[in-house]
Amino acid sequence: MEMHAGHHWVVQLLGMHVNLDTIMVTWLVAVIVILVSIGTTRGRALVPSGMQNVMEMAIEALMTQFKATIGPKYGQVVSVLLTMFFFIFFANELGMIPSHELLASPTTDLNTTVALALITSFLVHILALKNHGVKRYFKHFVEPFYPFLIINIMEEFTKPITLAFRLFGNILAGEIMLEVLYYLVPAGIPIVWIAFSLVIGLIQAFVFTILTAAYLAPSIQD
Repeated sequence: MEMHAGHHWVVQLLGMHVNLDTIMVTWLVAVIVILVSIGTTRGRALVPSGMQNVMEMAIEALMTQFKATIGPKYGQVVSVLLTMFFFIFFANELGMIPSHELLASPTTDLNTTVALALITSFLVHILALKNHGVKRYFKHFVEPFYPFLIINIMEEFTKPITLAFRLFGNILAGEIMLEVLYYLVPAGIPIVWIAFSLVIGLIQAFVFTILTAAYLAPSIQD
């Protein structure tokens, strides 16, 4: 049995190996997020219903979590966090759609998850410099004692690595299991596993976003 999950359509572009399928599906996810955002905000009703109601409930729940995790200044990053959540959510779910290997979640490509984690890492340092100033920014690397300098520097590298591999591993494992079940149950689609994987995709998007909020919190809080 040849596995397709985790394999990519690789092409040469400007001397680099590029996973073209990841780029194409990433753009598709971006279009979906934009269309859903426009569709749920156009013609908003005072008493929401349908997709507007679902979107408002999701955003309110997320913003409550952001405020609890970051504090009253969560507004500095709320747009980034919401964009991350919806991008990761739709990216995770696309791979669960039976498409004969035409669609694969961009989050099963380590390049995507590393890029998302690096965005988080850059934001941590940019916001720390903006909110705390240069002196306090560099001071935190030697707190509580100077010997902690090495540990604190290592932590800045391990945070994005763990973020990236956690999301990548969970989503790739789900697609591999789904493909195995297709071979074991050729007469029908394993609906139960697809439903379970859809929930896992939602949970992983939530976990990644909340961990990102937790990493950003010290850079925003006073």
